[in-house]
Amino acid sequence: MSMESTAWSSLYSSMTARTEKRPFSRATLSRIAGFARKYRSQLIGFIALSVATATLAVATPLLAGQVVNAIVGREAPSVVVQLAVIIAVIALAEAALGIVNRWLSAGIGEGLILDLRTAVFNHVQKMPIAFFSRTRTGALVSRLNNDVLGAQRAFSDTLSGVVSNIVSLALTLAVMLSLSWQVTLIALVLLPIFVVPARRMGSRLAEMRREAADYNASMGAQMTERFSAPGATLVKLFGRPEEESAEFESRARRVRNIGVHTAMLQWVFITALTLVSALALALVYGLGGTFALAGQLNSGDVVALAMLLTRLYAPLTALAGARLEIMSALVSFERVFEVLDLKPLITEKAQTTPIPPSGVSVEFDSVDFGYPSADKVSLASLEEVTKLDDREGSQVLHDVSFRIEPGQMVALVGSSGAGKSTIAQLVPRLYDVDTGSVKLAGIDIRDTSFESLRRTIGVVSQDGHLFHDTIRANLLLAKPDAGDEQLEDALRRSRLGAFLAALPEGLDTVVGERGYRLSGGERQRLTIARVLLAQPDVVILDEATAALDSTSEAAVQEALRQALIGRTSLVIAHRLSTVRAADKILVIEEGRIVESGTHGELLALGGRYRELHESQFGATEPEAASSL
Repeated sequence: MSMESTAWSSLYSSMTARTEKRPFSRATLSRIAGFARKYRSQLIGFIALSVATATLAVATPLLAGQVVNAIVGREAPSVVVQLAVIIAVIALAEAALGIVNRWLSAGIGEGLILDLRTAVFNHVQKMPIAFFSRTRTGALVSRLNNDVLGAQRAFSDTLSGVVSNIVSLALTLAVMLSLSWQVTLIALVLLPIFVVPARRMGSRLAEMRREAADYNASMGAQMTERFSAPGATLVKLFGRPEEESAEFESRARRVRNIGVHTAMLQWVFITALTLVSALALALVYGLGGTFALAGQLNSGDVVALAMLLTRLYAPLTALAGARLEIMSALVSFERVFEVLDLKPLITEKAQTTPIPPSGVSVEFDSVDFGYPSADKVSLASLEEVTKLDDREGSQVLHDVSFRIEPGQMVALVGSSGAGKSTIAQLVPRLYDVDTGSVKLAGIDIRDTSFESLRRTIGVVSQDGHLFHDTIRANLLLAKPDAGDEQLEDALRRSRLGAFLAALPEGLDTVVGERGYRLSGGERQRLTIARVLLAQPDVVILDEATAALDSTSEAAVQEALRQALIGRTSLVIAHRLSTVRAADKILVIEEGRIVESGTHGELLALGGRYRELHESQFGATEPEAASSL
């Protein structure tokens, strides 16, 4: 490696390595070893080849010196040819070893990335909804990208670099001292001129890089928010495009200025270090040449010392930054382990009881519930706050008990924030109750499997989420093995048959981010089609028509009737007209059931339900046709 290459490498390490200082326990190192254990044979081969490559690198300057000595000593041409052939063979061996070493390095590094990403992704999928409601998505994705890559570098770059550089340094120093200890010691005097500026300049460049990264992150956030369908709409309706452009340009201009400044600093630094390299070589040639003329050193040894000099400075400089690189890699590992160490609040028992395939009842038995505090479900670094809110969540539900018989429809009504959606979230076990139990077909949902819950329960929420994918892919989430006929039947039953027929790409039409290429009614009916395809025994409707206009609501209501036929259903509704036909209506206020009965019974009772009814309709009774 040349002096210039070493300079760039040193700068890069300084700019990219993290500077956090923290103790690392043996447990952390043990877990790292656990991930690396499956690559033990590759690691051993990798290190062995690194040592062999470092050894060959020292041999070439010595052979070059012997060539010079052979020429000066006027030896037979065959000697020079033999030495040249040996140098060529060594070069070929170095190239071959380099290719094999790179193959091993890539295999270990990419394998480790696969293992860590898979482990984090699988673990995150087990986290409760509270985790996702608090975590910044970008921070979490960063763990799967930047930190995993940082951890991978510990094996593919840092480990081999430390081993090969130590071997190369030891061999090079030993050979140089054996040739001329005086020249070697004088050459080392220039080392601080090479290393110290690299560290200081690297630190300055790292600060500039972080500043540029902050501005780039701000621009990224601005683009992400403004370029999404709802964000772009908001800017067009209420935003000021000129100010938005000026703000973006200001950040982009600052990044440009930092880029120019960084490029100049790097070039000045590299130029200065190239000058140091030239001065060091001049010193070796001058002092070594003097010794050679005095008969104290062979001419070939002078050439060998000059070539070895560059191979001495390179590992010394690299090792000077090795600690920082190792600490950076360990920090990356700890940030990955930090996510893996978050314990999922909701777990599946080893032995589970399946829910029967039909005739499923829903029962709440003396349920108390409060949302978990942040310190139980999240990390400060993922929320991008200094300290998590460790206050206990207030109790939301108080002694809630009711039962829905198979095939019945029970509706939940009440004020906003009364706890209706919380009850709906407890049925599919998005959260676990604090006390009491939720049962399906008489089985505590904590005693059954997640797969059984997914098969039994279908949910249509107010904001039916769709992935940026095709209609087919969004529907197949409910039933991966469904054929086109089943998909089209589900769409027809959800009143989307004519809509599908009008699409030029049919089921392969991409719906856009969160389904924004569809209207609100189409998007909602598509989520209903997904439920129809799944054919669950229990259906939960959480404000499924609250955000729709009257025309879309009528179409969705008709689709919902299809979805509820013969199924146990729990319906949350703000519009009381949609639940008049419910078998039972529960009025929820402040987490408690305050009234229970049919529509007529509750009106006759003259309590909270009647207040809600009159606030919407006055004394006028809505038409029954609008109910589910």
